[in-house]
Amino acid sequence: MAALRHLSLLKALYMKRLLPIAVLTATLLTACASLPGYSDTSAVASSPAPAMASHKQSANSPRNAIQIQDGAGGVTVQTVEFQPGVSSASVERLARRFGCTGSNGAGLVTEKGPVEVYRMRCDNGTTFIAQCELRQCRPMR
Repeated sequence: MAALRHLSLLKALYMKRLLPIAVLTATLLTACASLPGYSDTSAVASSPAPAMASHKQSANSPRNAIQIQDGAGGVTVQTVEFQPGVSSASVERLARRFGCTGSNGAGLVTEKGPVEVYRMRCDNGTTFIAQCELRQCRPMR
C-alpha cells in the first residue's frame, strides 16, 4: 500500500513538472507559427520542388512580394515598383556607356534625397546599379 502511495506521489510530481513544459512548448510553437513566412508551410511542403527556380504570387502575400521556390526551399522576396527619379536620365546614359540598354529605364530604389540608388534592367539579363550623390552618378560594383 505504501509503494502504491509512493508511486502516485511520483506521478503527481512528474505531472506538475510536465504541465509547465507542455504549456511553454505550445506557446512557443504558436508564436513561431505567427511569424511571417511560417504561417502556410503546408503548401510548400506538399508541393515537389522543381529543378529550376519558379516565381509565383501568393494569395496571402503583400502585393510587392513574390515567392521563389527551388531545390533548396522557398523564400519570399520583396519587389520594388518602378519609380523614376531626378537622375534617371543620367543613370540611363551612364548605363549605355557600360553596355547596358533597357526599355524600362532606370528606377529609383531608395527614398529621394541627397544620395539615391538607381537600378536598371538590361536587355541582356543583367542589372545595372548606380549611386547618385547630389546628381553626380557613378556605377556601383
